[in-house]
Amino acid sequence: MAHNKEKNPVKGKSNGKDDLYHDIEQEKKKKLGSEEYEDLLRDLEIELVKLQEWVKTNKLRVVVVFEGRDAAGKGGVIKTIAGCLNPRICRIAALGIPTEKEKSQWYFQRYVSELPAGGEITLFDRSWYNRAGVEQVMGYCTNDEYEEFLRSCPEFERMLIRSGIILVKYWFSVSDHEQERRFQDRITDPTKRWKISPMDIESRDKWVEYSMAKDKMFSYTDTKQSPWYVVRADDKKRARLNCMSHLLSLIPYEDLTPKPLKLPPLKHDVAYVRPPVTEQTFVPEKY
Repeated sequence: MAHNKEKNPVKGKSNGKDDLYHDIEQEKKKKLGSEEYEDLLRDLEIELVKLQEWVKTNKLRVVVVFEGRDAAGKGGVIKTIAGCLNPRICRIAALGIPTEKEKSQWYFQRYVSELPAGGEITLFDRSWYNRAGVEQVMGYCTNDEYEEFLRSCPEFERMLIRSGIILVKYWFSVSDHEQERRFQDRITDPTKRWKISPMDIESRDKWVEYSMAKDKMFSYTDTKQSPWYVVRADDKKRARLNCMSHLLSLIPYEDLTPKPLKLPPLKHDVAYVRPPVTEQTFVPEKY
C-alpha cells in the first residue's frame, strides 16, 4: 500500500524519534519562573481575545486538534487557551467511549457533529485520531478498520478544508521519563488521581507500539494541506506558550477588541425597601 507522499517540510518537524529521546538543548534551557510565565501568558491571552473577535466578526470556523501520549500536557494547553475566551465561541470537544449505536455509524460521523459553525472555535481534546493510536494499539478496532482510516483520513480533512474550515493539528511530544514522572505525580496527588485510567496502566508496556503507530499515522496524515505541528512538551510552561504563539501565527487577524465602555452611575429607587437580610440563607463563612 502506498503511503501519502504529500509532505510539508516544516522546520522542527518530528523525525520519528521525538517520543523516545530528549532534545538536549531543550533540557539545558532554564525553566521559566512563575512571574515571567504569567507575563508572557498574559500577552498571548490578549492576542487570543483579539483572534476570537476576528473569528466571530468574520464567521470563521476554526478546528484545533490536540493529540499526543498520555500526560503529554494536551489538557493543560486546551484549558489555558479556552480559559480566557468566550465559551459560546470557543468550545472544547472531548468525546468519550462511543456507544453501540455510534460504533455502527460511519467512523467520522460523531466528530462531524462537533464541528464549529460560523464564528466558532472547536478545540478537540483527542479526536478522530483515536483510531490511529489507542484503538489500533489496544486492539479496539480491526486491522481493516485501521487501514481504512489511514486511507480515508486525509480525504476527510481535505473535505473540511475545502468547506472553509481552518484545521490545525498539534502533536505533543513527551519523553518516556518525563511521562513517568507525571504519572507518579498523578498517583501521589489525590486531585490528579482520576487522570490515571486502567488503560493508562495497560499501555505502559506498549511505549514502542505507540511510537510505531504515531510514525505510521504521520506518514499518511502529515500532508501539505493539513500538516502536523509537533510541540516539545517536557516543559509544560514553554509548551503552552509555544503552542499558543504558533496558533496565533497561523490565522491572520486584526484587532477588533471593543473600546472600553463608560458605565453610567448606579440609580437608586428611594421608594423601594428591600426585605431584611435575615430572611436570606447565606453560605457559612468557614474561610
